Amino acid sequence: MASRDYIPFDKEDIPQQFEFDLADDTFILRINYNQTDDSFSLDLYDQDMEPIVLGEKLILNVPLWEDIVNEKLPAPSLIPMDESNTETRVTYVNFMQTVFLYIDDVSDDAEGEDDGDE
Repeated sequence: MASRDYIPFDKEDIPQQFEFDLADDTFILRINYNQTDDSFSLDLYDQDMEPIVLGEKLILNVPLWEDIVNEKLPAPSLIPMDESNTETRVTYVNFMQTVFLYIDDVSDDAEGEDDGDE
């Protein structure tokens, strides 16, 4: 099975902001933590620090910005996921332990591949 890349964060340093190259574009990501409801959100800026989307909540297995139409959004998608399927939501305890912000750059064909033992 093909593996996805993820975006590493040090949750001890949140709020954290950094440049990130995705596809052929450079973006600035800022990750925030809301202690009140134990959740994370992401702000997305273009390389000139113009906001594209602010305050997008990380919801387990839901692609970020899936309900937003904006040509400035990056492709491929970013998805908070737990590949072991043990978690039910993104929390401070599980983020960057079992839940990671994955880059959905694995093709559907690659996901379905096996190791040849049929």
